[in-house]
Amino acid sequence: MSDIIGQETETQPEEKENALQEKVNLVKENKKLKARKSIGHEARTNRWGYFFIAPFVIVFCIFNLWPTLYTFILSFTDLHGLQTDFKFVGFANFTKLIKDQYFWGSMGNTFIIWTFNFIPQLGLALVLSIWLSDVRLNLTGKGLFRAVVYMPNLLTAVSVALLFRSIFGYNAHVTAPANQFLRYLGFQDTKIVDGVAVKEAFNFFRNVAFSRGLVAFIQWWMWYGHTLIMLMAGITTIPVSLYESASIDGANSSQTTWYITLPLLRPIMLYILVTSMIGGMQMFDIPFLLTNMLGEPDYKIRTTTMYQYNMALGRGANDYAYGAAISIGIFIVTIVLALIIFFFLQDRSDLKKNKGG
Repeated sequence: MSDIIGQETETQPEEKENALQEKVNLVKENKKLKARKSIGHEARTNRWGYFFIAPFVIVFCIFNLWPTLYTFILSFTDLHGLQTDFKFVGFANFTKLIKDQYFWGSMGNTFIIWTFNFIPQLGLALVLSIWLSDVRLNLTGKGLFRAVVYMPNLLTAVSVALLFRSIFGYNAHVTAPANQFLRYLGFQDTKIVDGVAVKEAFNFFRNVAFSRGLVAFIQWWMWYGHTLIMLMAGITTIPVSLYESASIDGANSSQTTWYITLPLLRPIMLYILVTSMIGGMQMFDIPFLLTNMLGEPDYKIRTTTMYQYNMALGRGANDYAYGAAISIGIFIVTIVLALIIFFFLQDRSDLKKNKGG
């Protein structure tokens, strides 16, 4: 009898352990089943994500990726005129491009106009952004001012170009509003004709300095509001505690601007500089419409994209292969300039840290 009781007491813990192990196994199986269901649901959800991004990918490949690849292919061919077939000529177009003085002249025009546009654009936007973001001044109407200065950026370049063209009178400069105003003030151009001084209306678009300055002014007027908003956004990311600590230490506004604001604005200023340079190298619509599509006077307003257009589509040249080579050349020059900007504006302290200095 005692043996039977001993056997029962020994089997009871074993049964309990087995039952407990079965419960643990059941819980594990339930967890695995739930994990499989969640993974399956996530996979089905991800498939719907591909469905929603498919229109963008298709449109991008058709209207952006393929034209870019086709332009690169065309730059190695001789396609021009109305012909539909072409043959590969290697680097002949790029050899011609390197020796093309008109291409490098248009590149110089583009860089000059962009420089005279960007320097005052960044300077004024930087001063206004610091002024409007100064907590000590606490200026009223900052939102309205930001909206007003940003409004020119909302206008189309075509309408702005035609507006200034009509003000200064490309073909009818004698009756242009600008000349009428100057005539009212007593200012007129003086020329010597047969030894006699003759006063007449200013022919603005026959002056290289004025034409370049007008294009630079329009570019500045349209984009300095955008630069102002970007800089103000960068200033708002600077912790206010830094300015408060500097004020406690006795720093004035100019010192906090020089030692706190400007150093911490370096990344956003680098971004603005690079994007502005890229946009400047692609400058087309304003000089194209202001100067009768040729970059007059003396082709000093002709930018690189205008030269590309004239060679590929305008003036009866229809040299599509060389136009494609010009676009590749603009792309390479833009990359080189961007790398130079990154090299000179990169924070040297970060480089020393990476090198273990």
